[in-house]
Amino acid sequence: MKIIHAKQALIGGKWMSDVQVNISDDGRIAQIGNQTQSATDKVAVLLPAPLNLHSHTFQRAMAGLTEARGYDPHDSFWSWRRLMYRFLDQLTPDHVEAIASLAFMEMVEAGYGAVAEFHYLHHDVGGVAYGNLAEMSDRIVAAATNVGIGLTLLPVLYQYGGCDLRPLAGGQRRFGNNPEQFLRLHDGATKSVKTAAADFNIGTAPHSLRAVDPRGLKTVVDAATSGPIHMHLAEQVAEVEEVQAHWSARPTEWLLANHDVDARWCLIHATQLNDQEAHDLAKSGAVAGLCPITESNLGDGIFRGTDYLGHGGVIGFGSDSDVHISLFEELKTLEYSQRLRDKSRAALATSAKSTGRVLLDAANAGGAQAGGRNSGEIAIGKWADLIGLDDDNQWLCNRSGDALLDSMVFGGWGQACITDVWSAGRHCVKEGRHFAREAIVRNYKTTMQQLETSI
Repeated sequence: MKIIHAKQALIGGKWMSDVQVNISDDGRIAQIGNQTQSATDKVAVLLPAPLNLHSHTFQRAMAGLTEARGYDPHDSFWSWRRLMYRFLDQLTPDHVEAIASLAFMEMVEAGYGAVAEFHYLHHDVGGVAYGNLAEMSDRIVAAATNVGIGLTLLPVLYQYGGCDLRPLAGGQRRFGNNPEQFLRLHDGATKSVKTAAADFNIGTAPHSLRAVDPRGLKTVVDAATSGPIHMHLAEQVAEVEEVQAHWSARPTEWLLANHDVDARWCLIHATQLNDQEAHDLAKSGAVAGLCPITESNLGDGIFRGTDYLGHGGVIGFGSDSDVHISLFEELKTLEYSQRLRDKSRAALATSAKSTGRVLLDAANAGGAQAGGRNSGEIAIGKWADLIGLDDDNQWLCNRSGDALLDSMVFGGWGQACITDVWSAGRHCVKEGRHFAREAIVRNYKTTMQQLETSI
């Protein structure tokens, strides 16, 4: 039994002082109350740790390598994507595990308790299947296990290079499966997840309406009788136009009309929504999976956050390309995008909650829902996904309650205040550092030396 003492903690949506949280050996919160026993750990502030709902960990190795102007004067997401394909042709399973380990370590150091990995790098160079179809999935599970972060693995169905059903080419061939082969791969990945930590979970991810056909989408959705369903949706203007030209409807419009989208679904980005789509998607109960740092980096556009939340929609946050893994920066970037677009302040705040509180609550609730994870708040029976903070510093100045959260999100130094992170009771971060940081970084640097020599 682990026993945490906190001067203040956000418990079940309310701030409490001098709290004791007991964590059972199975990683769940067993008891919450006044401090009565000797603590195994003490923190100034205790918060629930959100799930990072969207990540492609292999792209962490590309951070900083795609910021120069390409040969196209109208550089965009699509030119970034070409560079990504060239890069991934070098990756081996060992490389993928090393990169994922670093990204997962950075996530827990940033305050994430778990991650939903949108995993589509399945095969060897040229699209040749490994002897074990789920080889790359196994490497993601191994990396998460070694780091200690909670995992929802999302194997991705990727069939085509566009709505015209053109064959996959170049680096894309490493992603490709027909629906039947994908289901076999998914079975293998499920076995890997089920033999790992008890809090690990598996879902299904048809990549996008550009990359799957209607039969493929129906096949994998029908087979997904449990677990979350994730899909990229309406990220780019060019994507919306392409889907509309081939499917006779905008992506969000088509999906809502043809599938029973509900709380199991997480639609990633949803940047390009019109008024009706924003209303209808919010009312479906699905999570809008937002990745504000990556969306800014790629120039996707601005999510209609004020409208979506105004319609009662659920949002969560992910690190997507992992170009910069920072929980509090993701929250701040969303809020600032709304302010810049509307020339406003405190855009997402409510009469009852400050902006920082709204954002952290949304990250926890939406992340837990999107990951199919029994987490998202400090409550008995939930997985013990927790963040411990130091408040006696020049950034927080011993503030309390929502004012502390606002300082964490908008002061720019929130991550520097993190002392401890637990994932399902696993004490991954102490004194601000992951327990295996040195070995993970050393292995990652070796991997990058090999890759950058070959690119």
